[in-house]
Amino acid sequence: MTPECSCQAAATSAISSVPLVKTFHEHCWLSRSYFVLFHIFGDDQDRRVISPCLSQMDQCVNVERELEKVLQKFSSYGQHCDRTLEELVDYTSGLKQEILQTSGEEQELPGTLSLVLSQCCKRVKDTVQKLASHHKDIHSSVSRVGKAIDKNLDSDLGSVGMEACWQAESQRLLSEVMVEHFFRQGVLDVAEELCQEAGLCIDPSQKEPFVELNRILEALKLRDLRPALEWAVENREMLMAQNSSLEFKLHRLNFIRLLMGGTANQREALQYAKNFQPFALNHQKDIQVLMGSLVYLRQGIENSPYVHLLDSNQWSDICDIFTRDACSLLGLSVDSPLSVSFSAGCVALPALINIKAVIEQQQCIGVWNQKDELPIEVDLGKRCWYHSVFACPILRQQTTDSNPPMKLVCGHIISKDALNKMINGSKLKCPYCPMEQVPADAKQIYF
Repeated sequence: MTPECSCQAAATSAISSVPLVKTFHEHCWLSRSYFVLFHIFGDDQDRRVISPCLSQMDQCVNVERELEKVLQKFSSYGQHCDRTLEELVDYTSGLKQEILQTSGEEQELPGTLSLVLSQCCKRVKDTVQKLASHHKDIHSSVSRVGKAIDKNLDSDLGSVGMEACWQAESQRLLSEVMVEHFFRQGVLDVAEELCQEAGLCIDPSQKEPFVELNRILEALKLRDLRPALEWAVENREMLMAQNSSLEFKLHRLNFIRLLMGGTANQREALQYAKNFQPFALNHQKDIQVLMGSLVYLRQGIENSPYVHLLDSNQWSDICDIFTRDACSLLGLSVDSPLSVSFSAGCVALPALINIKAVIEQQQCIGVWNQKDELPIEVDLGKRCWYHSVFACPILRQQTTDSNPPMKLVCGHIISKDALNKMINGSKLKCPYCPMEQVPADAKQIYF
């Protein structure tokens, strides 16, 4: 075996001797589903939503700190391995060439070259041993992550769960929600695999909109406006019906891109400005700003009062606008139901665990029967406010379609049932002010 082959074999043996990645995932992630889901489904916005919860739970911070240490060590170890092995391979390759040249002239290797070869073998062996030693050091950090999870996170989460969630019908609904989430994320192969394993029959027409949506989003992330513009033009009538500014902002970005080319694109920019004509009524001021920037093409937009037009945040904003409008046309929520449910669960879980412990300590049997109700009110934050709710201050009941909110002449609002109960003859006296009025003058309001 040549020195080069020996080096590669030894290096391969060192790296594969301990399956670090497998051990890392098995030990730190797979057996702890709560912490895993926080990292898998919790995007940046989810983390901001549950940040008040995490500030009260320093345990999560402690676990994440240990995890970051492992990831940093693993990354630095990988870079060190690549650099060390590359140097070793270069050294042995040079030695191999020298041996081949010498062996062409003589049958036996010179004593000096034999000594160099033995030193090379020793260097390979020492390098492999050092890499293996560093490799083992990471295992102590991995074990600390597992211990931190066991120490800081409550493993008994089943006490606040509901058995009904694991019935056949509930499992089917959960699988459908997960499939839709994967469709939204653009991982179609994972979604299709889940459909097969869960026995779901998903109509191909249900998948196609997500395929197109992700294709356009990927193009926008690469700053390619053409697919999004084609989609906006195709759906112009529906977008205008919902007062969307998507198409205008796409044309605006395209125009700004032409401005960045300087005077060489001046004629093309003027020609492209004709695309703003359908939007002149609603975006007159924005169009005026764009036209005014043409005056500064010679000195550069970046050196003009219109430098704000070059803000790079516009690209992330256009992605958000496209996602919102596209989901609206498809009759979907902007956020995945799975991510919303997960975020709500992260906020509610600490409070539910605490109240469960209190109930068990006080032996309050029957306080929480877990049938579509919670023992306490959990504030999920404004992000989870999807419908405006009005509670009548008189009857202390939420208004409904059959009992809508009514605005009195004085401006105070009560429910229709409360209004009917307070009628005295043909008059009505506001419960908050002494103003008397005719009940028929009250008007129904809509939130």
